[in-house]
Amino acid sequence: MAGTDSDLDGRVALVTGGGSGIGAAVSRRLAAEGCRVVVADIVADSAAAVADEVGGRALTLDVGDVTAWEPAVEGVVKTEGGLDIVHLNAGVATGEVDLVALTDDQYHRVLGANLHGVVYGARAAARAMAAAGTGGSIVATASLAGIIAFSPDPIYTLTKHAVVGFVRASAVPLAQYRITINCVCPGVVDTPLIGVAREWLSQSGYPLIPPSDIADTVVRIVRGGGSGQAWTILPGQDPAPFEFAAPDLPGMPA
Repeated sequence: MAGTDSDLDGRVALVTGGGSGIGAAVSRRLAAEGCRVVVADIVADSAAAVADEVGGRALTLDVGDVTAWEPAVEGVVKTEGGLDIVHLNAGVATGEVDLVALTDDQYHRVLGANLHGVVYGARAAARAMAAAGTGGSIVATASLAGIIAFSPDPIYTLTKHAVVGFVRASAVPLAQYRITINCVCPGVVDTPLIGVAREWLSQSGYPLIPPSDIADTVVRIVRGGGSGQAWTILPGQDPAPFEFAAPDLPGMPA
């Protein structure tokens, strides 16, 4: 936004799943910091509503569609003049605890949004950033389920573990292009993703995390310049990179 003194002023940001929940909160926060925000969502009306609110541009995007990513990023670069920040936030849950009952459609839907969307998106963004030679910041939304064994949804947990591993392993290779990559691993966030469980969680006194807390952390990560980190965000605690324990294997990279 005009008149801001933020170090993010004028940066171009792309946020997936930007039409609601965490993505909408991040879009608002980045716009408040002076970014030109492209709000991407599979639901066109949701993307348009948030884009209108933040003075950005809407993009209808199915993140799990490999053919959609390169044209989408090329369009952002052409229209906005570059791409500096990408928040790969779009995600879904299966809602299925029982592996015996899991359907192929449930499985592939979650893989498409939660895993393929992050890999395809990071690849397309990194290609654009590398070609421009200006570097950039990629942040993915993982989950506390990417660090712990979240039994209520094993397939969701699988995808979030994969995102954490992908981010950690990609930091060193992307550094040559001056690109950082990190992820946020929040606990239960008050978004539409939790569905009917919201009422039960509220009644039981379980603390829900406001999406604005995730947005604050995303901005903190982008400004911080670190890479390969998985930031945990929990109620009543200061967000921080998770400290992974590793076996002592001589000669192996950390």
